[in-house]
Amino acid sequence: MPMDDERWEPGMPVLDRQPVADAGTAAAPARPGRPDESHLPPSLRGLPQRSVPETKPTPLQKHFVLLSAPALVLGAIAITALELGAGFDSLLVKVCVLLAAPLLLVTTADATLRIWRSAWAWMPVDRGRGLFRLAWVVVSLVFLALIVLAVVLVVGA
Repeated sequence: MPMDDERWEPGMPVLDRQPVADAGTAAAPARPGRPDESHLPPSLRGLPQRSVPETKPTPLQKHFVLLSAPALVLGAIAITALELGAGFDSLLVKVCVLLAAPLLLVTTADATLRIWRSAWAWMPVDRGRGLFRLAWVVVSLVFLALIVLAVVLVVGA
């Protein structure tokens, strides 16, 4: 029921989501470590779990695309200017970087938080998938550091 989900807004498609199972509910695992698969078609029963429910959205989840799109366009403009011979000291490059960097920093930090939560949600289900997501947290942190470094290089030029 879409009205039961606080993330639902008018105009959004209605999704049939599987409820998050509490330890004391009827949806508790039938076998240790495996969720109840009675709702799945026979062709999907016994296969590795494909997802875990997201129980707490990140702060910017609803606004992620709206914040990322301007950063993408500004980055494309700055990179094009650099490719055409402008230097880091160019006013166009500096303006693009100073406008895009904060957007990119907050959206990447929000995405990193989401990956972090996903990693720990996967740990009890599939440790390998959880560790893979933790590796992406490290990559995201490196990317955040590179954004800061790029801003320092452009502002210092």
